[in-house]
Amino acid sequence: MIQLKNVMKQYDNGVIAIKDLSLTVDAGEFVYLIGSSGAGKSTFIKMLYHELTPSEGTITVGKHDFAKMGPKDVPMFRRELGVVFQDFKLLPRLTVYENVAYAMEVIETPDDEIKPRVLHVLKLVGLEQKLRRFPSELSGGEQQRVAIARAIVNDPQVVIADEPTGNLDPETSEGIMEILERINGDGTTVIMATHNREIVNGHPHRLLEIAGGRLIRDEQGGSYGNEA
Repeated sequence: MIQLKNVMKQYDNGVIAIKDLSLTVDAGEFVYLIGSSGAGKSTFIKMLYHELTPSEGTITVGKHDFAKMGPKDVPMFRRELGVVFQDFKLLPRLTVYENVAYAMEVIETPDDEIKPRVLHVLKLVGLEQKLRRFPSELSGGEQQRVAIARAIVNDPQVVIADEPTGNLDPETSEGIMEILERINGDGTTVIMATHNREIVNGHPHRLLEIAGGRLIRDEQGGSYGNEA
């Protein structure tokens, strides 16, 4: 599903953010990505959805070989991904329903398919009663649920969640985690960057730890120890 081989990322200022990283993520896995600030997590995540490209090495996601992708191929590739950001990135002038529907409209989904799918995913994340609300009328946890609904509405093969519980209280974080695990249980690959020790230790999955741009740990059911 996802394969990185000897990936290195060097920025224009000379900083090497990722060094000789190789790994494979199988379809249907749930993977945590941990590491201290500046370890290279954000660079890794951004390379997965092709916001950044590697300086060396190869990345393959599904049938997409990044080395063979041109600029015109990136939008098509991203249709197969769902990305959840820590700061939600919702459109403030659109309602909950419209924010989620927009993700389908931009890929020209037929109108008769949009409403039932949007209502389905809003029910999945527990927001079917708030579809006419605007983001400013929602709590942080509810906004994150909208972001997740938007990320999964096109039934992606992979969901990339970048610190999805970073701004949320523990109880709300648990609710977000339950949604992500439910999505994963339906067969979607989930990669989640996080600093949330309680979530990682309370919901064991495969754990990748990056330090100094290198992969230093790859462990099934690994815990977020004091050294992380």
